[in-house]
Amino acid sequence: MAAPLMKSVSGIRGIVGSSFTPDLIVKTGEAFAAWLKRGKVVVGRDSRPTGETVARCLESVLAMAGCDVVDVGIVPTPTVQLMVEELSAAGGIVISASHNPIEWNAFKLIGPSGSFLNQKEIQSFFKLMELPGKYAPWDRMGALSKHEGAGDVHIGRVLAVVDAGAIRRRSFTVALDSVNGAGSVITPALLERLGCRVAPVHCTMDGAFPRGAEPVPENLSDLANVVMRNSCHVGFAQDPDADRLAIVDENGRPIGEENTIALVTRHLLGKEVGRVVVNLSTTKAVEEIARKYGAPFTRTKVGEINVADEMRRRGARIGGEGNGGVISPEVHLGRDSLAGIVYVLEMMAETGKSVSELVAELPQFHMIKGKSKIGKLPRGDAFKAMLKEKFKGERISDIDGIRIDFTRHPEFGGGWVHLRASNTEPIFRIIAEGGDEKQAKKIYTHFVSMMRLMR
Repeated sequence: MAAPLMKSVSGIRGIVGSSFTPDLIVKTGEAFAAWLKRGKVVVGRDSRPTGETVARCLESVLAMAGCDVVDVGIVPTPTVQLMVEELSAAGGIVISASHNPIEWNAFKLIGPSGSFLNQKEIQSFFKLMELPGKYAPWDRMGALSKHEGAGDVHIGRVLAVVDAGAIRRRSFTVALDSVNGAGSVITPALLERLGCRVAPVHCTMDGAFPRGAEPVPENLSDLANVVMRNSCHVGFAQDPDADRLAIVDENGRPIGEENTIALVTRHLLGKEVGRVVVNLSTTKAVEEIARKYGAPFTRTKVGEINVADEMRRRGARIGGEGNGGVISPEVHLGRDSLAGIVYVLEMMAETGKSVSELVAELPQFHMIKGKSKIGKLPRGDAFKAMLKEKFKGERISDIDGIRIDFTRHPEFGGGWVHLRASNTEPIFRIIAEGGDEKQAKKIYTHFVSMMRLMR
């Protein structure tokens, strides 16, 4: 059986040569050209070995369909988003499967605002994929060009939102693990501009991922060792397209990717209070920080565009996702590891505290993330109805799978669980968080067992 093709608000993902095929590339290019009404398109990619071939095919289709195409090369996903804004393009495409393994590739579709297509927009795009493609006559084909300065634009944008001088005065030593991905060149350049000494880990942009692509604690042992060996102040880890950021403290301990957005939220609210927006799967620590500062707080469906759209509507100060995704409107409305890095360094510089000290001051929770190969809730709506009845009186959201915040439960009180189908993999995600490891395990085990019984 062929590997699945994932089509969702997060774009189109598949395994190259199986579900991600030349036919798919052509259909995507034809449909996106139609969706953009033949406007200018910015194309960028991560360092996966299939990326260049996919890019050449996609760009040719876009040009033949009448679009002017600007290739910005191997750059982070947020760099492509920024360049759509910078060049006043009609849209953009990032060729990257983000945290998925190396055999996957994907198209992330960007609208004229520099944000990804929302649910309504991507559904209209998917309908266009079902129609026959239309091409321009030979004398109205689009032009193909390259833009070499995209990284400098991105670096300039993030440097403008922090006190770079304060960071430079501290002369931090920073370890960086870019998983040989799109962050491997731009991120060291940014850190050097900030006066940091960089200890690189997996920063050769060759597309060979030397660890698991996702920057979760179990994949960060090499980074932790370099932090310790070089007496670094901090270690930063990115995923292949550098939109997500994980952190290792000065003792070589991963702080957990959930704490990236928690640290940045605390830092920015300490400067100016404003609305905070995160998704349903993000740690409760962010909610507690917002409450402490008296900041309005909103949760959305999972998916970067869902958070970004709500931030735009509400005029949010900060937002993001607990997978290490920081979204700062000061930079642009998209997850950006470079923005996360400069905010954390500024926080360290201004407080004079180490990463471990800053993390110790955050609200403390323990999270367990798991996944099942089943692709949806067992028995769907019936399972949701059963949970709502069983946990009546608790705070329940069903906008994306089902999340239960326990306010009355004698054992689970103060914790929560979120059950939902993934947008990016053919799996079902189970996330539980409690005030400590024991409570989180109880919640997680309870719902895993319940789901097994319902199959």
